[in-house]
Amino acid sequence: MGKREAVEVRDVADGLWLWRQPHPAWREGSDWSAEVASFAVASRGARVLLDPLAPPPAARETWERIEAFGPDTVVVLKPDHVRDVDLFVRWYDADAYGPFLFWAGDAPRAELRPIEPGSELPGGLVALDDGRGRMETPLYLPEQRALVFADGMTAPDGDLRVWATAHHATRVLPALRALLELPFARVLVSHGEPVHTRAEFEAALTREPWSTAEGA
Repeated sequence: MGKREAVEVRDVADGLWLWRQPHPAWREGSDWSAEVASFAVASRGARVLLDPLAPPPAARETWERIEAFGPDTVVVLKPDHVRDVDLFVRWYDADAYGPFLFWAGDAPRAELRPIEPGSELPGGLVALDDGRGRMETPLYLPEQRALVFADGMTAPDGDLRVWATAHHATRVLPALRALLELPFARVLVSHGEPVHTRAEFEAALTREPWSTAEGA
């Protein structure tokens, strides 16, 4: 297996784990990290994949773990995180949830049940508002006391940061500060170092935001 084909699997909390691998669309000069994370959470009888990117065929141990997990639900957190939702829906006969609009040419074939801030998903997962206006719905995982972001927050240099928009101070920071009312202990992000603490989330709200370029 080549170096860029390696897949990292990491347990985060009871019932919550991730796999991390290079994204095939990444190119030198991209404003997002080559390595991206996909998440699996078991909660209240549901087995949910979040923004899953299929591991390469050679990553047999990762596939075996996904197979043993037996996902019954797949969630897309943002229009440009379609990734491999169709594959997982087809292989596991899973229900799918996600945005009600997608980029031209990038809409999944599977019929996704639309979600918006406030929606409750299988497992008691709750869709949130990150304030950026990009149709991203971060999720709160109550059993694991965790937040999961697609692009709203990122950590390409290891430090957790907000992904910038023109409304950073007026809309985004107030929306993210409102999330502090939730009793979360962890923050998970797709791009860069994937696992962070509540204290790191609070620190991120005081840092300069990351570039406005979109992720994958």
